Amino acid sequence: MTKLLLSLHVLAAVLAIGPVTVAASMFPRALRRAHSDPGDREALTTLRMLHRICRVYAAVGIAVPVFGFATASSLNALGSGWLIISVLLTAAAAATLALLILPAQDAALTAAQAPGPGPATRSAGRLAMLTGVFNLLWATVTVLMIVRPGSTTGA
Repeated sequence: MTKLLLSLHVLAAVLAIGPVTVAASMFPRALRRAHSDPGDREALTTLRMLHRICRVYAAVGIAVPVFGFATASSLNALGSGWLIISVLLTAAAAATLALLILPAQDAALTAAQAPGPGPATRSAGRLAMLTGVFNLLWATVTVLMIVRPGSTTGA
């Protein structure tokens, strides 16, 4: 059962978190493009699509910690330091996405659809920074999940 739960946890991480990291990383560049040519409907369509990918896969990403906790429980690893740190970093990544990136994307998309010039460079730069933090948090969690410092689970 542990191997099944671990497999589902890893698949959920790859299939849910991967698209969010890629789409969120692409959003700032697409935002700059949309602001550089306000009449470019393709740029707006791209922004809408990237934002939707982020929103939908963020919701699907709830499966990652669900399967993660189930896996950790079956391994009797819930009190392990590497797991606790990974959970905290995962919570920080989720909060960054839900509270900072998605609202900023939504505001940038609204501004991009409005006529007239907007603060594209600043919002795109801020989104790029937030996305970098989000991606760094997930990369750190991934390394901790693989290396598992001090782990005795043998999984």
